[in-house]
Parts: sequence; C-alpha cells; structure tokens
Amino acid sequence: MFVFLFVLIGILIVWIAVLTFFFWSLSAHYNNLVKTTNKKTLQTVLDSLITEIQLAKKDIANLSKTCDTIVEEGRLHIQKIGLLRFNPFKETGGDQSFILALLDENDNGVVLSGLYSRAGMRWYAKKIRKGQGQDHNLSEEEKEAIRQAMVAK
Repeated sequence: MFVFLFVLIGILIVWIAVLTFFFWSLSAHYNNLVKTTNKKTLQTVLDSLITEIQLAKKDIANLSKTCDTIVEEGRLHIQKIGLLRFNPFKETGGDQSFILALLDENDNGVVLSGLYSRAGMRWYAKKIRKGQGQDHNLSEEEKEAIRQAMVAK
C-alpha cells in the first residue's frame, strides 16, 4: 500500500511538471502575441486583426473591379499597328509613301495613307470596322497594312 502511494505521488509530480511546462509555454506565447501591440488582451488583438482582414477584403474587391474596368476599356485602345512603305508613282524614286493601320482588339480603327509625290505630300484617312473599310474602298496596300496589323498582335 505504501508503494502504491509513492507511485501515485510520483505520477502526480510528473503530471504537475508537464502541466507547468505547457502553462509556461502558453503564457510565453500569449505574452509574445500581445507585447507588440498596445492592446491589453488577446481578444482585442484578434478583433483588430479581423477588422483589418475585412478592410483588406473590401480593398481587394475594389482593386479587382478597377482592374476589370481597365481591361475592358483597354480593348478599345490601339493594340495592333501595321506599317507599309511603298512607291505609288513610278516617276519618283524610293518608297517614300506609307500606310499606317491602327487597330483595336476588335480590328476597328483607322488607316492613314501618306502619298509622296514631287508636288508634295497628301494625307488620307479611312475608318476601319472589323478589318474592312467602312465608308471607302481600300487599296491593296491599305489591305496589306491592315493584314500586317492583324498579324502583329
């Protein structure tokens, strides 16, 4: 009976030592969590973290919405460019004339033609819708500049 009592007391001492170790570890961890803040309790620290997370989620949602708007509007900006130099008149030397095709994602835009001759430089502009001339027929050179722009994406 006496031995049983000593074994029981030994087990209780070991148990108390283990519990004391875990308590000190937990206490040190708790103190480490709250020492970097001016908050007094872990509850207030956790509450402030939850509030910050909610604000961060709102900010991320707003940023995502803004990015979606930018991407959608960006589809209408010039994205494809085709440039073709050529000589429309045989009496002039060199490829000093050019055609510049400026298209958006949907192949809408404008073709600018600059025709050089001895008398001067003439400029023409034509609207492009879905890769085709909208109001005017396109020359072969203008069609080639548009093809270059569509491939150059």
